[in-house]
Amino acid sequence: MRLRPTPRGWALAAAGVVALQLGVSLGSLDLVRAGVLLLVLVGVALAAVALGDPARGRRRLDVVRDVSPNPVHAGDEAQVRVDVRAADGAGRARLAGLRFAEQAAVELSGGRPLRARVRRAADHVAVTYPVRTTQRGRWPLGPLVVSRTDVFGVVRARTTLGRESEVAVWPAVTALPAPSDVLVGEPDRVALGARTPSTDDANLRDYREGDDLRRVHWRSSARRGALLVRSDERAGMRPVTVLLDLPVRQSTAEWTISLAASVALAMLDGGHPVRLVGAGIAAGRGAVGASAFVHARGGPEARAALLDMTIDLEPARSSAEADAHLLDAARLLHTADGGEIVIAVLGALSGPARAALAHVGDSAHGWALVQTDGRHAGDTRDAQHTQAALVRAGWRVAGATAGEDPVACWLRLLGSTR
Repeated sequence: MRLRPTPRGWALAAAGVVALQLGVSLGSLDLVRAGVLLLVLVGVALAAVALGDPARGRRRLDVVRDVSPNPVHAGDEAQVRVDVRAADGAGRARLAGLRFAEQAAVELSGGRPLRARVRRAADHVAVTYPVRTTQRGRWPLGPLVVSRTDVFGVVRARTTLGRESEVAVWPAVTALPAPSDVLVGEPDRVALGARTPSTDDANLRDYREGDDLRRVHWRSSARRGALLVRSDERAGMRPVTVLLDLPVRQSTAEWTISLAASVALAMLDGGHPVRLVGAGIAAGRGAVGASAFVHARGGPEARAALLDMTIDLEPARSSAEADAHLLDAARLLHTADGGEIVIAVLGALSGPARAALAHVGDSAHGWALVQTDGRHAGDTRDAQHTQAALVRAGWRVAGATAGEDPVACWLRLLGSTR
């Protein structure tokens, strides 16, 4: 708690000191008494305000803060409600004279004061206000700052109530078209078409190389004159790994994370099990980790699980560190089975990183968006070298510019060829 006199209190204290000095020098008992009374008034007010601290003691006030939604996407708005409740009659009396202010990280307030609506009732006060998130991460909110004065307006006290809350901010994402046939329609080296039996065999599709003949719908095939197989879009879908290569520049890193998250969600909506691989994911800061595959049947919980992995990602501190993380990720992906799809969101890579990532295509189906921020000619040249190396290794590759519309990048990748 922070106590200090108001301007009125300072004036009374100064008047008391002057009156006391004049009374002593002039030998006036009345002036001495007046000075002492003024000083005592300020002292008693200080003591009274200190003893009435609403954050301590049996008559303290309870604070409950609720943020909805939490987590929230960057750029979206969340509503905050803070309830301050008193447990006894004395507490309810103290509520009437309190003024409230909320503290928030600049990433939640935008550097502007929060505009709150205060509603008072007999036994509680409700403070509600919106926050607009500006950046991905975890940002503090609170505690509640309470200001109060004594009955004479001589002393002002500021104290905090409740605990600090945390608002988790997911990256901004863009809805991308789910690639129902572009990524899953190719014949591959494993029995992709040998989908597991399912009770949901409601759809028929054309026969593809590798499909299990036991799933052929012979009656429909005879009518059409072409082989048709029962299709369950949710069963036997290829697993997808989304690889993030985080650049050094913060703004470019945020765009990369947003694009990768959008791609992961699009593949999840398409029915694929999806995981994220990159520096800091599920393995702590500075480490390369791979989350377990998140399955599409999890619904909103699966989307939240993927987005939660992106909250704490941080850009690499140097280009050498970024390359080291990518080399570790490439070694990890060499163990992928032949049916896995790897979708990489990359920057311009060094020679060793290009070679390591190219070999991932030997055991998985590689798709890559190679981006540059377009600020330096060298970035564009290195990005072109990266694209050429991956294309030679059998990857499908498309270029992108940092800050570009994610939908345009995604459609360009889906339209690319080997």
